[in-house]
This record gives sequence, structure tokens and C-alpha cells, in this order.
Amino acid sequence: MSLIAFLGAIELGFIYGLVALGIFISFRILDFPDLTVDGSFPLGAAVSAALIVAGWNPYLATMIAITAGSMAGLITAWLNVKMKILNLLASILTMIALYSINLRIMGRPNVALITEETILTPFNNLAETLGISSYMLMPIVFLVFAVLIKFALDWFLASQIGLAMRATGANSKMARANGIFDGRMILLGMAMANGLVAFAGAVFAQSQGSADVTMGVGVIVIGLASVIGGEALLTPRTITRATLACILGSIVYWLAVSLALNADFIGLEAQDLKLVTAILVASALILPGSRFAKFIRRGGKS
Repeated sequence: MSLIAFLGAIELGFIYGLVALGIFISFRILDFPDLTVDGSFPLGAAVSAALIVAGWNPYLATMIAITAGSMAGLITAWLNVKMKILNLLASILTMIALYSINLRIMGRPNVALITEETILTPFNNLAETLGISSYMLMPIVFLVFAVLIKFALDWFLASQIGLAMRATGANSKMARANGIFDGRMILLGMAMANGLVAFAGAVFAQSQGSADVTMGVGVIVIGLASVIGGEALLTPRTITRATLACILGSIVYWLAVSLALNADFIGLEAQDLKLVTAILVASALILPGSRFAKFIRRGGKS
């Protein structure tokens, strides 16, 4: 694997680490199976790209994209909490609707951003000033993004509202018995989760230079692979370890994908990405219960 491929995998790992953190909130904290992310990821990309091309400030465009993703999460939660639609079905309905909405927002299947100023433009200029390639600096930039959001999420989940949200996901009946408005916690948590995913979509589009209506296909699988794989590598005994595991799992996932697709002796090509993803997810599900994993947790003691 070349240096460019390695750094590109690290960059994607940090970007999709944000997706994994969003999925962690819905799946692990709220116990809410949420497929909205397949729509909110391209929604963030579509909103930010459309506004940037229209001449808006890229930072404001990105903030609006986050808000749009949060609204998508709110709609899913509202369908479940207020309309009493099964959580999985509610997320599927929102995801399907977002495909048409994303097309409406962009006005066409894809929008190019290569010649536009984005939130990453100052870092590209910095790379030129330092005399290095942008692909060497960008992983550091996204590392900072991921670390800041990780610590912010750790702080929130340790707060009173965060503890109420965790209680809602652990046992909603007990949470209600203790005076917690579980419906509000679901609404807040889903808004946070999809806002975070939309931010990842906006950053991904600006990093890759385009937004496409189909870029959200399979995002939920990648996010789940990152969460499950990270938990297999780093046992989530605390929230701090759990959020770190999400980012670590995302990096390992993209490194594994990049290695598989760039290893000539394996013979895989770009169209085999979904096959590689399926194998990685299956491995992440199997490994935590394997004898080898138990051996590692015991510190090598038989």
C-alpha cells in the first residue's frame, strides 16, 4: 500500500469516525436502530455543496448542513415518539424521503466543489505555504476535528442531560419512573446523532470535491462496522473508551479496505468494496466472542 493510499485511508477513517460517533449515540446510547444516516450523510453534503456553489460562506453552509441533519433525526424520532411508528420503520421512511429531498436541494444528481472555497481551503493554503502536499496535512486536520468532537461528546454524556439520555436507552420505563422525559431524550439524541452524521457528510463532500445523491448508500453499514469493530479491539468499559473505540474502529476499517483493494496478490478491485465490507462486519461480529479475543482480554494468561 502506497503512502498516498495509507494517508487517504487515515483521512477517511477520521471522517467516518464522526459517522461512527453518531451511530454510537443512536444504537448504543439510545438503543434506537436508525437507518436515517444513509440519508442524513448525503443531506449534509447536498446542503453544504448547494449553498457553497450559491456563494454562501462555507462555514455558515456547513452549520446549516448540520442543522438540516438534526432536523432529519428529529423527524425520525417524532415519527417514533409521537406517531408511534416502529423506530426502524420510522428511520426507513425518513431515509427514503431524504433521497428525493437531496435531489431537490442540489437540483441535479451531483454538485462539483473543486473550484469553490470550502472550510478546508485555508488548510490547503497552509500546506502550500509549508511546501507539503495537502494529503499529508489533511489527516492531521481531521484528527483535530475528531478529537474535539469526541471530547465534547464525552463531556455531554457525563452531564446530567447525557446521563438522562443514557438512562433512557438502558431502561426507558425506569427512566420515566425517575422523572425523565424519555421522549425528549430520544428527540435530542436523534437530532445530535444525525447532525453529527450530516457534518461528516458535509466535510466529506468538501474534502472529495463533490456531493453526490448516492454517496450515502451503505453508510450505515460502514458506521456499524466501525462501532462493532472498534468495540472488538477496545472493550468499551467507559464512555471515554467507547467513543475512542468508534474512531479507532473507523480507522482500522478503512485501513483494512485500502489494504485489501491495493494488495495485488489478493486480486480485489474497487467493485469488491461491498464484499470487503461484509467480510469485515462479519469478522467484527465473530471476533469478540472468539477464544483469541478472550485470551487477549486475560492478558495472555491461559
